[in-house]
This record gives sequence, C-alpha cells and structure tokens, in this order.
Amino acid sequence: MPYGSLYETFSREEWHARRAATPLTLTATDLDELRGLNERLDLAEVESVYLPLSRLVNLHIKGVRARRTATDTFLGRCQEPVPYVIGVAGSVAVGKSTTSRVLRALLARWPDHPRVDLVTTDGFLLPNAELERRGLLSRKGFPESYDQRRLLDFLQAVKSGDDEVRAPTYSHLLYDVQGPEHDVVVRKPDVLIVEGLNVLQTNRVATTFVSDFFDISIYVDAELDDVRRWYVERFLTLRDTVFQDPDSYFQRYAALSEDEAVATAESIWRDINERNLLANIEPTRGRASLVLRKGPDHRVTEVRLRRI
Repeated sequence: MPYGSLYETFSREEWHARRAATPLTLTATDLDELRGLNERLDLAEVESVYLPLSRLVNLHIKGVRARRTATDTFLGRCQEPVPYVIGVAGSVAVGKSTTSRVLRALLARWPDHPRVDLVTTDGFLLPNAELERRGLLSRKGFPESYDQRRLLDFLQAVKSGDDEVRAPTYSHLLYDVQGPEHDVVVRKPDVLIVEGLNVLQTNRVATTFVSDFFDISIYVDAELDDVRRWYVERFLTLRDTVFQDPDSYFQRYAALSEDEAVATAESIWRDINERNLLANIEPTRGRASLVLRKGPDHRVTEVRLRRI
C-alpha cells in the first residue's frame, strides 16, 4: 500500500534532530528490562527515535489539554482531564511491545504526565475454551478471536474518566487469558498505551472502532522477510527458555532439534501469522498517525508522520 502524500517521511537523522533539548532519562540498565527477545535496543536508538517521539506526544498532550480547557471555558464548567490514549499496532515479532514499553518509560519521566499505564489487547482474546468451541483456536490473533465488545467497553470507561477500570491479562506461558485476579487496574492515568495486533482494525458491521478512542496511533513496520526471520529467531530462543518450563503450553517444542524448530516456526508463521499480517494488520497501516519503519537489524530507519 503506498503512503502517498498523506505522510511526511523523515530519515533517521532528520527525525533525531526533532529531539531538540529533550533529556535522555533512561540508562542502559533500564533498557535491559525494556528490550524484547532478540531485539537490538541501545541508548543511541532511544536518542534517535524514541526521544523525539516522546517530545511529539508531549506536545500533542498539551494541545489536547488546551483544547479541552477551551471547551470547558465555553461551556462554563471545569472537568478533570481524561487519559490521553496511544495505540500501538504491528505484526507479531516486529517489536511493538518494546516500542510500547520504551515509550511508556519515557513519557512517565515527563513532569506533565507522570502516570502512564500500558495495556495489551492479548488480554481481550477470547479464552481458549471459547475459541475451541467456535473453531477459532488456530486463528488466535485474527480479529474474530477477540472480545471486541469488552475491549470497546474498557476504552469507553477509560475515556469517560471512570475511577477504576479493569483490563484482563494474558499468560504467554499458558497461552490463555488469565482469571480476574490477574487483571490490570487502570486508575485514571495521564496516558494510557494500548498495544495490539489489530488495534487499528475496522469492519463493515461495527459503528465504533477501537481506534476511535486513540489520540494518536503508531504502526511499527518492517519488510515481511525481516519479520519472518525475527519470528523464527524468537521461536528458537523460546525453545531454549520458556518452552522448557513444564507448565508451558508449548513444552512439546522444547525437545525439537534446531532444524525441526526452524521448520516448525516457519510453518506457524506461514499458516497463521503471515496470513493475519497480510489480510488484517498491514492494511491498517495507512490509518496510523505515525509509522516507525525498521531495517533488518531492528533499528528504525525512517519515520512517517501523517499530515492530516
């Protein structure tokens, strides 16, 4: 899908210059906790890509608050600010979770908005038992595998300024949604980041979409061959770590040889993740406010900012 004139494109160097005087508030130790599996993330990447991004978001938040103040002045009332909501979309293995964690850490260090929460839409997947009942277990991650109504109700409550809103969570170890005792409780944060495969998805039936609640949206993008390779590399790492846990849903993969593991990962990618990416995720890229385009080494090579 061509980007056309809807986006202004910045090279890595041009985007870095937009950092201005934004201070670097993360350390190399912080990055060790934020970095995803097999991803290259260093302070140079934070300075070049994420500091300018955090500055842009900070300016947007100020603008949204000023607009709300103007409306309150017109209506002769004073209301508490509602959370500024950021959507982060992209393929499996492209690094959107790391992007979300880094952005959260940086935004929380701005004095204007220190309370930043992060929710992933994995928790809004239908439970495995329900997916099996509907014949959708092999399509987990596709739009129809989510409890869209519950996700929309959650975002509406957040944007309505409810004191407490609960979000379900997901166990990648068990490969299933967790019980309510594991819920994330969102208590009127300054900023809420919502990360997921299909957060920019629309359909012909619904009249309200998840993205309707976003103040800004980010799509993490890369070449298909690179994302496939990252997925296989991550699968191999998980084979040697998480899959070794007796409680892991994927423990059956722990004893695979490297060749067998590569073949299995490529099959899962081809039959599930690539199909979902091409049919449902990538087509939503043009709806994002901002696109982070990655190169083969996971570093962002250019940024595309929507003009309108």
